[in-house]
Amino acid sequence: MSITPLMPVYPRCGVRPVRGEHCHLISEDGTRYLDFASGIAVNLLGHSNEHLIGAIQKQAATLMHVSNLYGSPQGEHLAQRLVDLTFADTVFFTNSGAEAVECAIKTARAYHSSVGNDHKYELITFKNAFHGRTMATISASKQEKMHKGFLPLLEGFKYVDFDDLEGAKAAMGPNTAGFLVEPIQGEGGIRDASDEFLKGLRALCDEHDLVLIFDEVQCGVARTGTLYAYEQYGITPDVMATAKGIGGGFPIGACLATEKAARGMVAGTHGSTYGGNPLAMAAGEAVLDVVANEEFLGEVRAKGERLRGRIEQFIGNYPDLFIGVRGRGLMLGLMMKVEPRPFVAHMRDNHQLLTVSAGDNTVRVIPPLVIDDSHIDEFMERLSAAAASYAPEAPVT
Repeated sequence: MSITPLMPVYPRCGVRPVRGEHCHLISEDGTRYLDFASGIAVNLLGHSNEHLIGAIQKQAATLMHVSNLYGSPQGEHLAQRLVDLTFADTVFFTNSGAEAVECAIKTARAYHSSVGNDHKYELITFKNAFHGRTMATISASKQEKMHKGFLPLLEGFKYVDFDDLEGAKAAMGPNTAGFLVEPIQGEGGIRDASDEFLKGLRALCDEHDLVLIFDEVQCGVARTGTLYAYEQYGITPDVMATAKGIGGGFPIGACLATEKAARGMVAGTHGSTYGGNPLAMAAGEAVLDVVANEEFLGEVRAKGERLRGRIEQFIGNYPDLFIGVRGRGLMLGLMMKVEPRPFVAHMRDNHQLLTVSAGDNTVRVIPPLVIDDSHIDEFMERLSAAAASYAPEAPVT
């Protein structure tokens, strides 16, 4: 038996896209798929946005990469835009969400070290979270399937139930550096935190001089109808990881922080060869040009409500399949009474509809943010046909 040229760590399906047209993907055999997966919340402008493509082409012809040993006019400009648009005072650019979370973890530890509290290194994280696939980020995630084969995990993380403020409070100890939390769990099943929970974590951090880290890799960049989800909770984090949609398909992530939280991140403490390169910065600028305004964000909220309403009206026809819908904006979770993965495969293979499964028996509905009513109509037609033709396995108990 010989290994495949692509390391076989993904159980890849039979869909083989070679081209994208707005909100559709076209496979090498010409089959068209309605893409309500968006590369897992990445292609927020669809697959052929002229402004994004033009910005990347122009920058590629000018300057693609230069070492971070030199000044970065491109990085400085995008960082300033993010600072102006968010709670943050400073930004470190990465290539991915996992790297952004890694930087956030280091920032929290470096803060406490900088004020003479080297013993404060432990982050409290929350069950069913997904923070990435590096050793630190799988150690921060309480998911056995991600740990198997990679033990021992890194020290410095405690896990408590999501949305359990009393549990978080009880887990605090002399080594606690802060909390790492997704305001809305993506992989965990589109589960949004309560206001009380996040405000409670903020209050604990304020009281005990801890660092509150938000992982908005999936829920950030206009996905929920505000530029970042934290805006809907009436609080701000100290550090935030963002990625996925911020490049619209080009690999880029960022760690945002307040001046206080970043006081330990001085010259020599962190770095990246490709992070913040001019080509990535051009992609990030183009995305913000489109999404970082109230008109676009309002449209995301309105489209999210229309889509949610249509789904809620529909699922009553199939009480043995569906439970309900949750989420915010265009980050929706279709909760099922059966294991979702076979149904996701059924929609994909038989009705050319792309979605993504998640934990807690949930199907993620995360389309490009540029969908219109015709795409919502098409989605409902394909979902309806898939539900009507689906023979489910036994309900999940």
